[in-house]
Amino acid sequence: MTNSIKNILSIAGSDPSGGAGIQADLKSIAACGGYGMAVISALTAQNTRGVRAVHVPPPAFLAEQLSAVSEDIEIDAIKIGMLANAEIITELTTWLAGIRATAVIPVVLDPVMIATSGDRLLDHAGENALLKLMEFTDVLTPNIPELAVLARTEVATSWEEVIVQARHVASTHSVLVLAKGGHLDGPQCPDALIDATGILHGVSAPRLATRNTHGTGCSFSSALATFYARTGDWVQALDSAKDWLNTAISGADQLRVGSGHGPIHHFGVLWSHTAARSADSMGAWWDSIASTREEIDGLGFIRGLKDGSLNRDDFEDYLGQDALYLRTYARVMSRASELAPTTSEQRFWAASASGCLEEELELHRGRLEEWVPEPSNTTTAYLNHLVSHSDDYPVLVAALLPCFWIYQDVGTRLAAANYRGHPYGDWLETYSSPEFDKSTIQAIETTRLLFDAAHETTRAKMFKAFETSSLHELYFFAQTASDDQSVVHSG
Repeated sequence: MTNSIKNILSIAGSDPSGGAGIQADLKSIAACGGYGMAVISALTAQNTRGVRAVHVPPPAFLAEQLSAVSEDIEIDAIKIGMLANAEIITELTTWLAGIRATAVIPVVLDPVMIATSGDRLLDHAGENALLKLMEFTDVLTPNIPELAVLARTEVATSWEEVIVQARHVASTHSVLVLAKGGHLDGPQCPDALIDATGILHGVSAPRLATRNTHGTGCSFSSALATFYARTGDWVQALDSAKDWLNTAISGADQLRVGSGHGPIHHFGVLWSHTAARSADSMGAWWDSIASTREEIDGLGFIRGLKDGSLNRDDFEDYLGQDALYLRTYARVMSRASELAPTTSEQRFWAASASGCLEEELELHRGRLEEWVPEPSNTTTAYLNHLVSHSDDYPVLVAALLPCFWIYQDVGTRLAAANYRGHPYGDWLETYSSPEFDKSTIQAIETTRLLFDAAHETTRAKMFKAFETSSLHELYFFAQTASDDQSVVHSG
């Protein structure tokens, strides 16, 4: 995934309450790593309880907005949302046809056609105009009622019917369709990219119990467009967008917006990271390992552990190496406790060491029984790296930090992916806890204080130790047969 910032244009209606439309799109784009731009196709008067009025500016003003943006700024992806009538859609289609004639710009169309109440938002002329617009679209993201309109059939009541309808629309209009299962019942919320042949790629997440889902469709399509602009791959974009959306929905109840159906928490991940790190030195450290974190998220082991498809032998191999790692890791943290200059730091590292030993024992009691594997070269290399810093407290603390921070970051998403009947559900439960979150915050703050007070030479050693440990975290997750061993061990 490239680190360059991509410019994402949203063309949609506004929502003054901030939960949907242009406002949700801009939040989603920013949260997913893009620079958001907005062309407003309609103005609404609405809140979390519903829409009161809609004002549609003249089509000529839409054209002026589009020209102003595209003549000055390079557009890397376009997300299209609410379009109020045939005239607006026709104006947009004319502009988009001209843009696509000279540049390959991916377009995600969220066909806002059905209100939450079930009322049709577009008349017959508008729906026909939308079909013409779809000729310049790469991906459609309809909800289930909107999919039925596009497929000219009854609303689907099962995931199988959704797939059939999406495949029909994909074939008829030569587009990819993001089929979404949010309107269905059941413990899971499935989504899938569909082409004319069927499912190109599917993802799923547990259905979350919250009434605060206002703007979910707008946000999902904006996230998909942003991640595609960054990766150039619809499958990877869907994986990233689904993970982000699931976190945003899971954090929705933390917000207190309105008395109706509130918004999702677009910046849930960002805010949790902000709470867990200072905005200065540690923020820069975290950003510096972005590519390593992205590689970890893309590993077959992590994906398989998340969706339950991980091979049992690979899982047991990982647990065995993890048990071996925790033994020495605990001893290294005990050494940090010995070196720590303050009582509070001594207690923190001692408690963390004790917690590691308890976890290692649980691994053996719960799954490994009496089997103890030989340490792999990857495990040995990581532990040797930690032990090599056992006489320099600030550098040792920096080397220990990624096992807190990266583990907590990955673990939060793994725990969120858990569902009833998951083959590794009991293990995923251990990946995230308020206690470990608190410990992670303390480890980050301890490192920050040491770094800020250190000489430049020590600072350089601390960052190098942190960076190298982060790579070892990647190698450790990548050492099972689930991955192709393409990760280069340079640490």
